[in-house]
Amino acid sequence: MPRLALYTFGVLKSPLADPGPLTREFYDAGEAVYRTISQHPGYLARAEPADTERGVLFDADWGAWGEFTVPTWYGKGRTAETTALAVTLSLWTDLRPAFDAVYTGLHRTALNRRHDWFERFGHPGHVAWWVSDDAIPTWQDGVSRLEHLHRHGTAAHAFTFHHPFTPDGTPTRIQGTREEA
Repeated sequence: MPRLALYTFGVLKSPLADPGPLTREFYDAGEAVYRTISQHPGYLARAEPADTERGVLFDADWGAWGEFTVPTWYGKGRTAETTALAVTLSLWTDLRPAFDAVYTGLHRTALNRRHDWFERFGHPGHVAWWVSDDAIPTWQDGVSRLEHLHRHGTAAHAFTFHHPFTPDGTPTRIQGTREEA
């Protein structure tokens, strides 16, 4: 049975290594969100680096999730001291559980603060797509689909929660949301 891959990307106002209070608040909120989401029904896995320091993304070992990469529009640093981004890559059983995890609870509370932490830019902040039940999406998969979404809009292989597709490529709506047709 296909699974949903979800890639999120945001550019932070300050580098991850910034000792300021907003960065500390972002880390604290993020750690609580990850703990909660990892217990959410429908959550399967997320990309996590093996043995790395906080803020090290580009040189980390991501295992089956592949080499870490970012969209071409990211223009900030790539070292532990200068990296200013928040990015996730995760697997879910279906659209609804992923939608609920993102738009309810602690993650919803964090989303309400996103303008405190993230720069506003004209690029999508997430993309979803279906993978076979034995596939592990890679960072490159997420980046290429996010860039495709930005250039061409939603499609069966690169969509958003607001304009989703079924695994067979049919446009759909997430039941029980106001976006539902």
